[in-house]
Amino acid sequence: MSDANLKNPAGAQTHPAGREIPVDPFFSAVLTPYRSLGAKGFLVLMLLFGGVSFSAGLFFVSIGAWPIFGFFGLDVALVWFAFSRNYREARAFEEVHVSPCEVILRKVSPRGEAQLFRFNPVWVRMGVERIEDEGMTRLCLRSHGKEVELGHFLSPVDRQDFASALGSALSSARSGGPAPQGAAGPTPA
Repeated sequence: MSDANLKNPAGAQTHPAGREIPVDPFFSAVLTPYRSLGAKGFLVLMLLFGGVSFSAGLFFVSIGAWPIFGFFGLDVALVWFAFSRNYREARAFEEVHVSPCEVILRKVSPRGEAQLFRFNPVWVRMGVERIEDEGMTRLCLRSHGKEVELGHFLSPVDRQDFASALGSALSSARSGGPAPQGAAGPTPA
């Protein structure tokens, strides 16, 4: 085993050229589905919808059409079920970490099942699909004939912003990592 593959005690790896490469990621992002209605808003919506349905149901009971009352209850139950399922799906998230040595993508399903994908930053490429009227419709990472989609739950604008940030991070990773803060560029002679 060569010295280039051994970790030093400071938590960095030694590059074959002799310089240290930080193991910690310099770019990390957690992607989550956007939900515009929070728990409090959902409670208010369901109370209003339930109140209107109950009032309308009472009206129908008073004129003798009592079976209609059950259908109003069914409407409330279906809306509650649809929102509950939507919130359950919102538990999914994706984590992306980029370091000079590795790109890690961790996808967690709504059930908590995690998939971990590791890529070499030198070989990984970012794939993008666009539709003229919609913007960016798909973002994926490709390497060695395989591809993994990421951010499928993001809006086209958010997907574009994330793709721009990830592209910059991948470019930095290929060049050995971000420049140290305060480091000046080459000085003209």
